[in-house]
Amino acid sequence: MATLIVPERTKSNRGFASMMPGKQKEIASKGGKAAHAQGRAHEFTPDEARTAGKKGGEVVSRDRSHMATIGRAGGQARGRNRAESGRDKAGHVELATSTHGTGPGTSPGE
Repeated sequence: MATLIVPERTKSNRGFASMMPGKQKEIASKGGKAAHAQGRAHEFTPDEARTAGKKGGEVVSRDRSHMATIGRAGGQARGRNRAESGRDKAGHVELATSTHGTGPGTSPGE
């Protein structure tokens, strides 16, 4: 008689989330095929997607304090990224300047 080794679980063995990924994929695939066969599945056309995105953006942008908060966070992140990469506001790489008079056009005694 073969011994079946089952990994220990601390959670319930019931439900979709407790299934093996292959089994989940198999069930989900059947559901998608059934929805298409019944005409219940919907895929957005580019125009429908554009309209839906515009509508969602209009709703979010009504909240001015929210827009200010996310704008501020984006600006701060951009500033941090620039500082870390060593680039200035125009996107140029900032070079370290020498104060020892050893650069091009200088003589060692200057």
